Amino acid sequence: MAFIQMNVLSECLMRTVNVNVILPADKLTFPGMPKVDARPYKTLYLLHGIFGSQVDWINGTNIQRWAEEKDLCVVMPAGENMFYVDQEASHAFYGEFVGRELVELTRKMFPLSDRREDTFIAGLSMGGYGALRNGIKYNDTFGWIGGLSVANIVDGIEERTDDVPFFLEKRSFAESFFGDLTTIAESDRNIKWLAKKRSEEGGPLPKIFIACGTEDSLLDNNRSLRDCLKACGFELTYTEAPGAHEWDFWNTHIKEFVDLLPLGGDAGVSSGNVGI
Repeated sequence: MAFIQMNVLSECLMRTVNVNVILPADKLTFPGMPKVDARPYKTLYLLHGIFGSQVDWINGTNIQRWAEEKDLCVVMPAGENMFYVDQEASHAFYGEFVGRELVELTRKMFPLSDRREDTFIAGLSMGGYGALRNGIKYNDTFGWIGGLSVANIVDGIEERTDDVPFFLEKRSFAESFFGDLTTIAESDRNIKWLAKKRSEEGGPLPKIFIACGTEDSLLDNNRSLRDCLKACGFELTYTEAPGAHEWDFWNTHIKEFVDLLPLGGDAGVSSGNVGI
């Protein structure tokens, strides 16, 4: 199982970006085992949460093992604390980077399928917001979207002030990546607005998976998002289960998401003699 750490030069961000890739291209076949047919890999673009980086999913979950089992390529970019949205003033188009440019770059580098139904995006917390926002916006690219503990913080965000102790809750922090907070409600920074727009346009709607812990402070937020997506006609799988905003929950439910995807899985022996 190849684990690749790389830097890519992004036109959307005008700088190099750290990206980790899981590519199960090095499985061995021994005598008597079925031959592994070469074919383009289905791909999951997996986004980290706030305070995180491109290593989080590897350190916090068993995504590497499940990618091996399912012959799934997983691409994990660094997203900083910018909520994967576009910031024109600083030429930091994080949304376009994960929704278009990263997909195009990795398809040039690796043997990946270019089919919409073979291309998926998911994330946790901030990354869950980024996955839903960009998966719906770039609906011609992604066939499935997964959101774990989705931090859809735009609901009521225009009412924020700076008179709070924690910087994450300050109005000025939200303005640093969302821009004018009074314009969010009817813009593509609002997942609900974007979902209604895509539904009205009549184009392809990605299938969506959302999971949130019953002890997570974002639970009501995720329930509201669930209700909106259902009303817009999205095919939605929604899970609530015991758990808070933590890795044990995300480890369990990223596997639930992967198990929903239209994946196969070939015979072969991976590192550690798994498969013998």
